[in-house]
Amino acid sequence: MYQIVDLATLASQGQFPITQNVTVTEGGTANLTCRVDHNDNTSLQWSNPAQQTLYFGDKKALRDNRIELVRASWHELSISISDVTLADEGQYTCSLFTMPVKTSKALLTVLGVPEKPEINGLKKPTQEGDKITLTCKTSGSKPAADIRWFKNDKEIKDLKYLHRVKEVNASGKTFTVKSTLELQADRNDDGATVICRVDHEALSSTPQLATQVLEIHYAPIAEIIPSVKHPQEGQILKLICDFKANPMPDPVLWTKDDGELPDLDRMTVSGRELTISLLNKTDNGTYRCEAANRIGKSIGEYTLFVHDISTTLSPSTTTLFLTTTAAISAWSIVTCAITSAAATSTTLKDPSALSDQTGPDHAVIGGVVAVVVFVTLCLIIVLGRYLARHKGTYLTNEAKGAEDAPDADTAIINAEGNQANAEEKKEYFI
Repeated sequence: MYQIVDLATLASQGQFPITQNVTVTEGGTANLTCRVDHNDNTSLQWSNPAQQTLYFGDKKALRDNRIELVRASWHELSISISDVTLADEGQYTCSLFTMPVKTSKALLTVLGVPEKPEINGLKKPTQEGDKITLTCKTSGSKPAADIRWFKNDKEIKDLKYLHRVKEVNASGKTFTVKSTLELQADRNDDGATVICRVDHEALSSTPQLATQVLEIHYAPIAEIIPSVKHPQEGQILKLICDFKANPMPDPVLWTKDDGELPDLDRMTVSGRELTISLLNKTDNGTYRCEAANRIGKSIGEYTLFVHDISTTLSPSTTTLFLTTTAAISAWSIVTCAITSAAATSTTLKDPSALSDQTGPDHAVIGGVVAVVVFVTLCLIIVLGRYLARHKGTYLTNEAKGAEDAPDADTAIINAEGNQANAEEKKEYFI
């Protein structure tokens, strides 16, 4: 009659060998340990998956320089296997030679390290708008490695651009993994770095990487940038033909109003820049710069309008000027009115006035007329000042010698450059 024995109970009672599964990276070292808590001087033994004895107690049984004894006692038997290969993977057995023999299995798992990936399929250079197909491949992984794509350190996760294939290698133990990335060539991707990253547990925290720099050829897009927003007469203006292109365009061609630039010393071209010195109205017109490479060409335009030298007051200054002018006008009118009224009052109160005058009615009429005359004169003066300010200041050069003359005839005679100082003409009467 057979007796069912609980292995966990036997192990807890120290009558059963205890082992642990081990995972190691290919090329690493595996340590296999078998323990017995209570042993009555019974030997322990390690065997490989082919049931070949590796160690019996402290005695080495298999001639393999990679296998070494770590510790041997009645309670423990530990061995190490260095330079582990995929062929070393499998179930290892620890045996306790009691009656009956008790055994415990330890699974040795060997991780296959993926090879450094390679990126293939890129045709350099690629023209804008073309399709780019990149394939990243890595072999020797176990289990199968995971491939991820990045562009300028940003991961590409959209599955419509990705296609992954997993193949089993000829050995049947490792995998070859391929991943394909499809992109549309865009000028913004020129110089971008595409990264294929292989993640695997055998690589720990250091993934395998392969990089590829994209080279996209595209036509230029030109625009003209002026150095001055509102150019004025006498200023220097620089027109910059700004563009990006790959390959770089031929020398920039500058034209004005659909023709060649005027042959002026004031206009100079240096690379992308057109410099116009001492601007004037004749420079007005439409300027164009043409940038072209083998992909295509582009024309940038700029319409130049040279402004007069600005004499316009600012809004705040204009408002202050008008307000001040109005105030002066009002004050002049009031002053004139007060002066006239005072004069009229003085006339009415003068006791020496003739008795035959018509009375206060004539005085009032005279005062009103005086006020009207003064107000009119004040308005003319204020208006004259206002017009003079807006029209500008004009300087007159009077003939020297005229300022000290007592009368007009003498001034004309004394003035420089007049006929009096010219060669005298003599007339003869026959």
